[in-house]
Amino acid sequence: MKALAALMAAAALFGSVQLLRGGGGEAASEPTPPSGSYKLVANGDEASCAVKRGAEISDGLSLLTVAANCRRILPGIERAKFWREQDDDTIAFSANGIDPIVTFAIADGDGYESYAPALPLMSLAASN
Repeated sequence: MKALAALMAAAALFGSVQLLRGGGGEAASEPTPPSGSYKLVANGDEASCAVKRGAEISDGLSLLTVAANCRRILPGIERAKFWREQDDDTIAFSANGIDPIVTFAIADGDGYESYAPALPLMSLAASN
């Protein structure tokens, strides 16, 4: 009985150490996409607001926080809760993780430019 109890304690200790080290069954070297803060700007600095990309919840899908004042740029965008990176390097913001409210493509410089909806034209760039 003492040997069984000792074995169970060792297994529990090993499992706890693995969880604390982030080893819950995944390779420790797998990078996690960085979260980040972005500035959403409409039509050449007419209006701007803050957008924050959160943790990745599945392949290409991350949580998203859109400031309430983003509504001035595009009514309804404040409902967006998900950031989806598509295979074609576009980014879509959506309320349900599927149906885009706005879609961005990589811009010539840094960041992204919206193309759907066509108006207003918006840019999205990392903020410091």
